Amino acid sequence: MVRRPVAWIVAVVLFGEAFGIAALNWFLGVVVDRQDMSLAGLDPHMMSLSSKVGGIVFGLYFALCGLVALLVALRNRPPAGLGRVLLISAAVVHGLLGAFTWGPVGWPAFVFMVLVLGLIVLLLMTYDSPAEPADAVPEGGTGGDGGPVTSPPAPTTP
Repeated sequence: MVRRPVAWIVAVVLFGEAFGIAALNWFLGVVVDRQDMSLAGLDPHMMSLSSKVGGIVFGLYFALCGLVALLVALRNRPPAGLGRVLLISAAVVHGLLGAFTWGPVGWPAFVFMVLVLGLIVLLLMTYDSPAEPADAVPEGGTGGDGGPVTSPPAPTTP
């Protein structure tokens, strides 16, 4: 059984990112609350609360994706079902965030987002089980019906 360290790395990165996103949004919520200024007539308390709730929800989302990566690392099997969908959605989110952070935040944020995107895609691709060819013969030399493997009859011409 081959252990692949990419799942451990993805899990650690996603857990760190979950904490960082939640902490950043909480900090921004506190800043907005202490400013006590209105933005285009919006209630400052509502802006603060929505920032905190959004940070918690987004942080929990990344933590759940990190949990899926951790389970992949512990089980040494590819993600399946909802876990696979979560990791694919996290890859899409990182691709979109990478595209949107280039201008406002700068190239280091872009590089980080693309790096995490690459790690998630690498996790999805390295743990993907290769498909067995349709004409592969299972052990024992028999076909699917249990009989010996034979060629189909040759076509006849009229």
